[in-house]
Amino acid sequence: MAKYLAQIIVMGAQVVGRAFARALQQEYAASQAAAKARSRAGQQSAAASSITGMSLQEAQQILNVSTLSPEEIQKSYEHLFKVNDKSVGGSLYLQSKVVRAKERLDEELSIQSQDTQPSEKNTET
Repeated sequence: MAKYLAQIIVMGAQVVGRAFARALQQEYAASQAAAKARSRAGQQSAAASSITGMSLQEAQQILNVSTLSPEEIQKSYEHLFKVNDKSVGGSLYLQSKVVRAKERLDEELSIQSQDTQPSEKNTET
């Protein structure tokens, strides 16, 4: 009787161990895929920073926006562009910084929209 009980316990432990190992492998694969996706988006964002010569944080500070909302970016851009117009005593340098900041934020929005589109396609299937 004790022999059978020991065999049942050993078999149960083996089954649970295999299931745990399989779940661990799946979780590891999922985390690796997520890391690759973040890396790809990070590389695109870094490339955009290199092209525009401005980091995302710098662009957000210039336009005084905390979230990447197209409406908020446009509203802030229009206000700062008008305020820094040379005809009203503004600075062409500051106006160009505002333009570059908007370009950088628009580029980041397009990168983010590209990243969300493939994941939406995967959920539809």
